[in-house]
Amino acid sequence: MSGLQPKAQRLPKWMRRPISTDEKYPDVSKLLADLNLNTVCASANCPNRHECWNSGTATVMILGDVCTRACRFCAVKTGAGLSPDPDEPARVAEATEKLGLKHVVITSVTRDDLPDGGASAFAATIRAVRERTPDVVIEVLTPDFVDHLDTVLNARPDVFNHNLETVERLQETIRPQASYEQSLATLRKASKWGGVQVKSGLMLGLGETNEEIFQTLEDLYAAGVRLLTLGQYLAPTRKHHPVERYISPEEFDELAERARALGFDGVAAGPLVRSSYRADDLASAGK
Repeated sequence: MSGLQPKAQRLPKWMRRPISTDEKYPDVSKLLADLNLNTVCASANCPNRHECWNSGTATVMILGDVCTRACRFCAVKTGAGLSPDPDEPARVAEATEKLGLKHVVITSVTRDDLPDGGASAFAATIRAVRERTPDVVIEVLTPDFVDHLDTVLNARPDVFNHNLETVERLQETIRPQASYEQSLATLRKASKWGGVQVKSGLMLGLGETNEEIFQTLEDLYAAGVRLLTLGQYLAPTRKHHPVERYISPEEFDELAERARALGFDGVAAGPLVRSSYRADDLASAGK
């Protein structure tokens, strides 16, 4: 594997993919609009949105579409959030049923303005979905509200995900309102809970070195993470942190092999991998 390289300029061929809105895309789009639900697919400009929506899946984002943090990698809007909608859990449950999902991913914006960071909204949504579709696998992708994590875990999600996002050296630059240790503490607490698969992910191409990646993988494994995603960072706008380099598919394969050698049960690594991309396959691999 190569080390740190000069800042990337052009999008490589392996990052390009056709865009289509046929198959189930219109139905998914209409259902989400009718139920007034946000998705990280749209808010974060996910490159896989068309593939996922065409296949009839989406990652629901609760607690609004405005985040109280201003991470330098993220396309989600920043500002003051609205009051939590007490009817939102029921709408998420309805969407899960109507989409016929076997695995649903529920995430949120970060809500540092709420006393529990939004943990109770996650719990209410898990319970609403479970009541309406008892057999669905529920995965949550939460912020770093470690002090309120019990609220979420008591609702019994099947998969708990919190993304570390990047290596320790770059945390202050990329996630100025978060911290490496806070995220690891969140994952560590979830891993000690029992009965839940613990998952995390990294974006690559932000300026990290291979040695830093290797150390981060070791830190994640030591924190109890057993499901791992590794994907290519893409800058949403020119105002966001620039892409320092593009990692080739071959390098991602090498990193996946290294992660599996460390002991990770399930690893998804590739240029277009995102934390919720084909989440059902990764969860199945970890069992």
